[in-house]
Amino acid sequence: MKTVITPSALRSFAYLNDRVLSGKPRGLVLDFMGLGGMTMYGEDSPRGEKFGREGVLYCVPYLDPWNWMNPMAVRETDEIRAAIEEMFGPLPTVSSGGSMGGLCCLVYARYAAVTPDAAAANCPVCDLPYHYTERPDLPRTLYAAYGQSDEDTLEEALRKSSPLHLAQRGEMPAIPYTIFHCTADRAVNKEMHSDRFVEALRTRMPVDYVAVPDRGHCDLGDMWEDYDRAILCTFA
Repeated sequence: MKTVITPSALRSFAYLNDRVLSGKPRGLVLDFMGLGGMTMYGEDSPRGEKFGREGVLYCVPYLDPWNWMNPMAVRETDEIRAAIEEMFGPLPTVSSGGSMGGLCCLVYARYAAVTPDAAAANCPVCDLPYHYTERPDLPRTLYAAYGQSDEDTLEEALRKSSPLHLAQRGEMPAIPYTIFHCTADRAVNKEMHSDRFVEALRTRMPVDYVAVPDRGHCDLGDMWEDYDRAILCTFA
């Protein structure tokens, strides 16, 4: 199939902060939205401006809001990234996101055409088969993302895009990982997701794991600075 996401078409498929970038870019952050995320930015976002001041490109792919980093989402992100590379050349890249976007950044690290240099996740979904049962709003979204396979059952398809299962099978790439998870998260259970994922990952590689006390889902509060600092360390 001919490439659709060219540099001239990029803004129809992703937000990019290049208009507020200070100097030549020294890195790229891919930041994936959570479940239901449908924002298209008409102007630069606060985080776009923040990373721009640091000389870092900040990109938010406009993926299907129920994508769960299925194969189409991987392909679309690869095209977005290739368009940015055509514009600016190859760049060190951090895959990041929160909630479903946290899962996306981890699964993308596994399946990307070019492996990112690091991954940073905020309250990520890590056990995708378990998450199917965790809340009543989830089965329809996961079926929409993974119910079309002619080769796999739904359970098998979910396991292929479940960070916990990828880590247990030794399939996660050997890159630096930073995981933040809020202890009062009621949407994505910390013990069932990040605790187990980090335990599986640490059997093969180091990972920085930060428990954010007394905060709800993806609400890092004052610790947003620590999270962003961990991302920026990749480009030091």
